[in-house]
Amino acid sequence: MFESQVSPNLLLACLAIGLMGFAGCSSQPQTTAADQPPKTTHVKRAAAPAPKPKAEGPKVVPVSAKASQPTGRVVTVPKGTPITAIVDQTLGSDKNHKGDTFVASLCSPVKIDGKTVLPKGAHITGKVVTAKKHELKVALASVVIHGKSYDLETNSLRPSDKFKSASAKGKDKANQKIDNSKLAVNSQLTFKLSKPVNVPSKG
Repeated sequence: MFESQVSPNLLLACLAIGLMGFAGCSSQPQTTAADQPPKTTHVKRAAAPAPKPKAEGPKVVPVSAKASQPTGRVVTVPKGTPITAIVDQTLGSDKNHKGDTFVASLCSPVKIDGKTVLPKGAHITGKVVTAKKHELKVALASVVIHGKSYDLETNSLRPSDKFKSASAKGKDKANQKIDNSKLAVNSQLTFKLSKPVNVPSKG
């Protein structure tokens, strides 16, 4: 009878141990395909296209210094050459100041070796060199030839040095007082170059 009682108990104990072991196994986490970390797939990226070179603007070509020089044959107007100009405006020591400029024009052409280098009527710019009480002196500053201006250096003259005809000189002898404070419009003055100047010559 004892054996019949022990055997069922032993069987129950073994069964309980087996269930516990099974439960212990079932309690361990089971990794599934869903629980596994996703595999990292390396996708090769296409190489970025090389940046296109920036379009360069038109290259600035420096203007040669020779471009500003007279083209063609250059003629030197020597020192001492007379230049007669007609003053195109009235000047006065009471209203003008040293450094003021005025407009004039060439009264007669200037020729070198029989060829005209400064044509009649050429535009001339003059300047006031002295403007004191009862005293006015002017000189020439530049002349325009073929659309380009050339600097001039001349002696300075007073209004009484204006060009006079023989008859006018006779009248001036009777005038004891000479007004050098005002230079009337259309007065003619003959200056002389104090420094040679290079100008272009056509032909």
